[in-house]
Amino acid sequence: MFDRIVRRYDLINRLMSGGRDVAWRRLAARAALAAGARRVLDVATGTGDLALELARQGAPGVVGADFSRGMLGLAADKVRARRAPVTLLQADAMRLPFPDGAFDACTVAFGLRNMPDYEAAVAEMARVLRPGGRLVILEMTPLRLPVLRTLFRWYFDRLVPIVGGLISGDRDAYRYLPRSVSAFPPADELAQIMHRAGLHPVEYRLLALHTVAIHVGVKPAPPPA
Repeated sequence: MFDRIVRRYDLINRLMSGGRDVAWRRLAARAALAAGARRVLDVATGTGDLALELARQGAPGVVGADFSRGMLGLAADKVRARRAPVTLLQADAMRLPFPDGAFDACTVAFGLRNMPDYEAAVAEMARVLRPGGRLVILEMTPLRLPVLRTLFRWYFDRLVPIVGGLISGDRDAYRYLPRSVSAFPPADELAQIMHRAGLHPVEYRLLALHTVAIHVGVKPAPPPA
């Protein structure tokens, strides 16, 4: 599905978010690098926007991994154009091809909800973090505010599939989007998933009228022998 919508993917993201997705990625990158991370893995990197933002903010070694070859092709064009220190590879987020503790930070933006098992995916990303490393998750979150929920559901369930389908030529892909958000755990439940993966502390921040969340979890150092 993602291979089919590559050509218009970035444009539709900007339209759906009113351009705010750029600022959200900027905040996610800042959170990932706050402890001085140098080697960062961006999982479900898509067209590479968060990986490039990590590099722009000073990370000297960024790896962007994604399951979609089409998305990686567009990401590679951006990396070459900007001469960014970003390495791209096709990989399964459920079985990352890296040893334990390989990265100082790991990020995922709008990709976790597309994975078949949220708990296993978070545990796998935590595995490749070194002690003290940070996992940063930028994701849509189900809206719980009663006043806004009806309006948001109309926008997301009705308008987004129409606009996304017209621009991309693939309405089925943009019918999938609201379904994936509705099935995703709320922000407090995602924080608990991160706790169960061994991350502590875990904090999150709600954005965009509580429709988007940035979670930050830290992999603690093992107790002394």
